[in-house]
Amino acid sequence: MISQEKSELESQYGDAPDARRLPSLVALRCFEAAARLESFSRAADELHLTHGAVSRAVRTVEDELGVPLFERRSRRVYLNDHGRVLFDGVHAGLARMSEAAEAVRRRASQRPLLLSCEPTLLMRWLIPRWGDFQARHPQHKVHLVAGGGPVDWGAGLDLAIRRNDFDWGRTTHAVPLCAERLGPVCQPDQLARFFEGDGQGRYRLRADAPLLHSKTRPHAWSDWSKQQKAQAWLAPAAGSLMLEHFYLSLQAAAAGLGVAMGPQLLVQDDVQAGRLAAPLGFAADGSQYCLLARQPWAGDSAARQLCDWLLAQMAQTRPQP
Repeated sequence: MISQEKSELESQYGDAPDARRLPSLVALRCFEAAARLESFSRAADELHLTHGAVSRAVRTVEDELGVPLFERRSRRVYLNDHGRVLFDGVHAGLARMSEAAEAVRRRASQRPLLLSCEPTLLMRWLIPRWGDFQARHPQHKVHLVAGGGPVDWGAGLDLAIRRNDFDWGRTTHAVPLCAERLGPVCQPDQLARFFEGDGQGRYRLRADAPLLHSKTRPHAWSDWSKQQKAQAWLAPAAGSLMLEHFYLSLQAAAAGLGVAMGPQLLVQDDVQAGRLAAPLGFAADGSQYCLLARQPWAGDSAARQLCDWLLAQMAQTRPQP
């Protein structure tokens, strides 16, 4: 009876059961990496395989599905329409499996979340507010580390706060947190020395004011002055300094050594406390801070609660003209 039913199914649908067979997970991983990186060689490096092994795996997937998935041009490969459909599903599936595996690891080891944050933002904004997060979410353990630029997810990082001044790839999950707003800042006691006032609360930067630059954001002053359509102070004045890190330029400004270009998010506490003055206010420069992750987080996860807390805290930074 069973054999007869099987025979009838095979007669009705032909090779349909084989056609629905899923390609091997190993081959799909090779396809996903090659599609995401647009290179068989880079996929091989990421997966610690040979170029030939990746090429054969992709060919196996194409043979099983009965259609080509890539257009091959020179040394790069590009997804065709079939490939894009498969990539969307495979990438999402691998991300879900990675998320599930990581959830099991974290549950087994109770490993805390590892959050990487740009050093100046970490020191001047996040750490002074971190006690509030701990008080609101004592059940979550989060370790903070300083880091900037491209995120090395292979180092065990779970989340990263970065400014979008570099390409982090289309597969990275990113949540915008706060627009970057910049303005000149100096020690309040040096305001009259570095700025001209009109007696009505309006100021203009003096041409001979020493400017404080940093190697980590070397174009901050020139970008801001172009945006403000004010080129008069681009020429270096006596006493201008180039410092190694951005936070050093802010510290030098607080010490009265000159005028630094200060992001509102990073100097607002000092301005409110009277340690710095921002006579020209702040203006958006078109960039923003984002919270990054390898894949979207679950709705009730520690990452979600941390993201919501960051959004609420950064929303308290009011635009200042």
